[in-house]
Amino acid sequence: MKRSLSLCVMLSALASGGAFAQADLAKAKNCMTCHTVQTKLVGPAYKDVAERYAGQKSAEDKLVQKVLKGGAGVWGPVPMPANPQVSEAEARSLVKWVLSTK
Repeated sequence: MKRSLSLCVMLSALASGGAFAQADLAKAKNCMTCHTVQTKLVGPAYKDVAERYAGQKSAEDKLVQKVLKGGAGVWGPVPMPANPQVSEAEARSLVKWVLSTK
């Protein structure tokens, strides 16, 4: 019983640590200048993005490209600029995190 409880605690810590790491990456890459997790700022809240794209198989690839190349018109008149400071691997990691924020 103790072993199961310890394993659950360790797995929870690792999972939440991953979420914090992604939030730190989002801050480091200036994503949090326009976005927050819970509320609309300049761009949509990450939870709203996760909700809109829930269950869409192509969402991850589509959003990775949007992070890298920018886009306009999906969330209103303010365009999202391209993010050349973000690598494709970082964009994929960030998008996975965004899609998990519900």
